[in-house]
Amino acid sequence: MSDIWKESHPLYRNRRAWHESGCPILLEKTQKAQVQLQIQQAAEKAGQEVRAFCNENYKSFEVLAERADIQYDHFIRTSDPDHRFAVQHFWLMLKERGYIYTSKHEGWYSVSDETFYPPSSVHLTLDPATGRKFMASQETGKEVEWTSENNYHFRLSSFRDRLLEFYAKNPEFVQPSTRMQDVVQHVTAGLSDLSVSRPIGRLSWGIPVPDDASQTIYVWLDALINYLTKANYPFQTPGQEDAAGWPADVHVIGKDIVRFHCIYWPAFLLALDLPLPKQILTHAHWTLGREKMAKSTGNVVNPFLALDRFGSDVMRYYLIRDGGIRDDSNYDNAFIIQRYRDIQGTCGNLVSRVTRGKDWNVRRAVEAGRIDTDPEAERHKTALEELPATVEHWMGKLQPAVAMKEILKMLDQVRQRISPGQFLVPFVLRHLLHILRSPFSQPTGSPRTFAHSPQQTNQYFDTAAPWRRKDQHGKPKTVVHLPVADKPESIIYLCAETIRVCCILLQPVMPGRMKHALDLLGVDQGRRMFKDAVLGADRTYGVPVAEVGKGPEGTVFPPLRSEF
Repeated sequence: MSDIWKESHPLYRNRRAWHESGCPILLEKTQKAQVQLQIQQAAEKAGQEVRAFCNENYKSFEVLAERADIQYDHFIRTSDPDHRFAVQHFWLMLKERGYIYTSKHEGWYSVSDETFYPPSSVHLTLDPATGRKFMASQETGKEVEWTSENNYHFRLSSFRDRLLEFYAKNPEFVQPSTRMQDVVQHVTAGLSDLSVSRPIGRLSWGIPVPDDASQTIYVWLDALINYLTKANYPFQTPGQEDAAGWPADVHVIGKDIVRFHCIYWPAFLLALDLPLPKQILTHAHWTLGREKMAKSTGNVVNPFLALDRFGSDVMRYYLIRDGGIRDDSNYDNAFIIQRYRDIQGTCGNLVSRVTRGKDWNVRRAVEAGRIDTDPEAERHKTALEELPATVEHWMGKLQPAVAMKEILKMLDQVRQRISPGQFLVPFVLRHLLHILRSPFSQPTGSPRTFAHSPQQTNQYFDTAAPWRRKDQHGKPKTVVHLPVADKPESIIYLCAETIRVCCILLQPVMPGRMKHALDLLGVDQGRRMFKDAVLGADRTYGVPVAEVGKGPEGTVFPPLRSEF
């Protein structure tokens, strides 16, 4: 989702979006948060030194980003030297302002969640597989353990009123609104001070407290600051932080880390008088077999296998099309196949019909630039003119799935218009009216009826169908002379323009497939920006710059190798 906003940057007026682990659309980055205790325990289990373990395992995330066509600008690891400097500087500023103090901390700690939970947020539960009883977080279901230790605390409780004031002034800060309500409710109920370090004896993998080598900085204070690292923090010019890429227009995060991003992170920033992100989009999760995905149970999807089978563009389309913002979505290969068939029949079919037509010339239609004047064509023309603004509106509302559906709806409407039997509907209707008004259109003396319309309509299609220049015997068919405005080129032009505009707008979602579609239309590389996605804005295309091919060869959405 974040990458789609990044790819939309040339289209949607320089909007900036930030990945859930960090950077603006102009400096998008993917982060491997090397989350302290989990990493430390995994390395010990593998019999490796922690840094060597991380150096070996982070590479798969880089490869995955490349395979998924994620065009990040920075791949940040929380062990990077510039990030370590930023975190320690941030810590010292918090301490200088009196927001950090030492105290004994007791509570339920979750290694998996890397956070403490108050007694009211844990309960005794049972593992159905083993019958073992254990204490777990009510929020995540992860096991917790009782911990008592001396460490540093952040005065989170002192930010209750400032946070509530900020939420009141920015009611759309968290999206969707239901999670904004949850955040406000949580803060209104009161905040406890936050433990922000662990003794090095318990946690050695992490960034040391700058003036106390016996303590390691808490993972979330560490990880959240990575949002600032590539925005040149702390070397920003006061009052000109935006020039370096901060604040973000949008953070994109999973719903399970709302508390950290929507309460802790704003409080940290307020403590140092730094700007807050403008919005935080919180998305729901993917399930598998209607069950939560979890490595511990093996209920997961191998992303490399999915990309091998369907390709990055199809997976990007599916994840945006069906991914849930408010509610969880269920992942299934059958759903991917169905969505592929849908777009294959809509976008793929339309592109093939227009670019492979033997009885019309796209370039000639574009040069003529005529659009029919019948009501249906006028309605479609108006909708196409309004489409870019509609898409930009929904992108601005952080709903790319709705924006994409609007584009596909437009393609489907024009696909139906060019389908055999539908292509010349407006022309047929006018022809029928002419027939019905003629004295020889029914037996003498009989009432004027539509009884002969179906047969006459079929004869008209046989005679005038633009996809066929010869009759069933291979002889040249009778040519129907239509008025200039009624020639097939007028509809071919409207169809071609619809493809061009829609494919430009769909580039952020499916960059590879849309490039191929625009190549088949012959759209110049320099005319594929948002400003070009306007009806009539480009009269230079129409000669393919890619092999049109025959059958499935060369199509935008060829048949899948397997549908199982």
